[in-house]
This record gives sequence, C-alpha cells and structure tokens, in this order.
Amino acid sequence: MVKVEKSENIAFLEKSIQHLEATGFENIKADMEGYETPKSYSRKGKEDNITPDIVAIKNGRKYYFDISLKSPKTRLLKSKWLFLDTLSRMNSNRFRIITTKGHYKFTDTMLEDINLTNKTPIKI
Repeated sequence: MVKVEKSENIAFLEKSIQHLEATGFENIKADMEGYETPKSYSRKGKEDNITPDIVAIKNGRKYYFDISLKSPKTRLLKSKWLFLDTLSRMNSNRFRIITTKGHYKFTDTMLEDINLTNKTPIKI
C-alpha cells in the first residue's frame, strides 16, 4: 500500500495483523500507531522512502508483507513490490502480499505486469 493510502485503510491493516498473529507470526512491526515501525529504505536521488506495511518473524525467518488494494499509483506500487521481493531474496527472507475481496483481479494483474506470478496473495 502506498503511504498516502495507509491512513484510509487502517482497519484492513489491523485485520491483517490479527490474521498474522493467529497464524503464528511473532515480533510484528507495522507502519501504524501502536506498533514499532519497520525499517525504511530510501531511494537514491528520490525523497520518498519505501517502508513495508508489516514485518514479522515466524520460525526464525523474517517475512515482509505488503497490503494490495486498488490504487491509481500503480507504478509506485510495482516498484515497491519489486524492491521488497529483491530485498527478501537477497537476505533469504520471504515476501508476501495480502489482499481482500474486490482486489484480487487488481493484485493478479499487477503481479503479472512485474513478472511475479510465482507469488500467491494471502486472501483475507
């Protein structure tokens, strides 16, 4: 989810965190109030930062999660997903996308556009 949209979708972010806690994830960091903020990565030559929506640990392995909701800023979202996927593969971590009803087609199209068809979104 793009930073501008986070304030509008706090309820879905909380629902996603509850789902992750129920499935055994620990040490959850989220980009919202009440949780520790995950590490941000800055782009060289740009002023914006890339921050994963949720970072959690399960069985000693770090997972990066990003929320996928329909957005007009598709280019920014695609670059964020590619960066998080590359970062997770470099450090032997995992990257997952969380989506909900009404956003499946948008998410699948986006993943197909950036050639990440091996990713299956977590549907909540």
